[in-house]
Amino acid sequence: MMLIPAVAAGMMMMGTAAQQPDPQGTGALSRADQTAPMAVDPAPAGPTVQPTEGQPADEDVVQDIVVTGEKGAPPGDPMEKLNAKSFQAVQSVDKAVVEPVAKAYNKGLPRPVRKGLRNFFSNIGEPIVFAAYLLQLKPGKAAETAGRFGVNSTLGFLGLFDVAKRKPFHLPHRNNGLANTLGYYGVGPGPYMYLPIVGPTTLRDIVGDTVDKMILPLSIGEPFNKPTYVIPATVLNQLGERAAFDETIQKLRKDDDPYAAYRDLYLKQRQAEIDALHGRAPDEPVVPVYGPGIPTPKDNGASSGVATPAVD
Repeated sequence: MMLIPAVAAGMMMMGTAAQQPDPQGTGALSRADQTAPMAVDPAPAGPTVQPTEGQPADEDVVQDIVVTGEKGAPPGDPMEKLNAKSFQAVQSVDKAVVEPVAKAYNKGLPRPVRKGLRNFFSNIGEPIVFAAYLLQLKPGKAAETAGRFGVNSTLGFLGLFDVAKRKPFHLPHRNNGLANTLGYYGVGPGPYMYLPIVGPTTLRDIVGDTVDKMILPLSIGEPFNKPTYVIPATVLNQLGERAAFDETIQKLRKDDDPYAAYRDLYLKQRQAEIDALHGRAPDEPVVPVYGPGIPTPKDNGASSGVATPAVD
């Protein structure tokens, strides 16, 4: 950007020097003038273009300088390049390893078994949902969550069967936690990240989810704090989620920009879940990229707008 002003300044200095008289009054030529040819080169051959009426001469034409640069990262995703590389690496591993195992998991285990495992992991997370509703000053929803946990832990055989969502209880599962509580009180999501193992997240979500995962082992203890439980439980839970949302993942991979599509769907779902806590529904249904979304409180009778796929 400094090149053009520097050239213009140099030309002005040269013109000023040429107009100054010989300080000695000798009329002698400088060394540069003695060695320079005296003949003036003729103008280059070719037709002379005359300016049209109302158009300035060539030397008066001012040309616009257009500066182009690389497009910056979108708002909310300042680490887009790093996240995109992480996404590509994870998808490569997923195609080579996780996807075949998830499909074998789907084919090898009967649907009732897969559904039972998902119900079990959902049920042991109900105390976290209960605590989140208390923090959000929603005692009614907290009581419903406590009732759901009690019904499924007893009549549902430790949560393997989701009895609470059926008649006569009508107590559906709702996702909730510290990340939602922070969002409910106005804490923004912060920068978006796509991390290995974790997947799509934001600064707010990863902080909240980490605290949520620490509550159960610290509050209850064994066996939830033992590697013999944590490792297989985590693997089975992740496989179940991956298998349940395989159709959505395959559609995203066919998008022109799979990374951006995955990011946008995740952020829309998270915002829809937090809006639902305030009784607001999105303008259009949101396709989830993980688990079902929480419904809007029944005070306005609206749906959260988060489309729930048929998951096992």
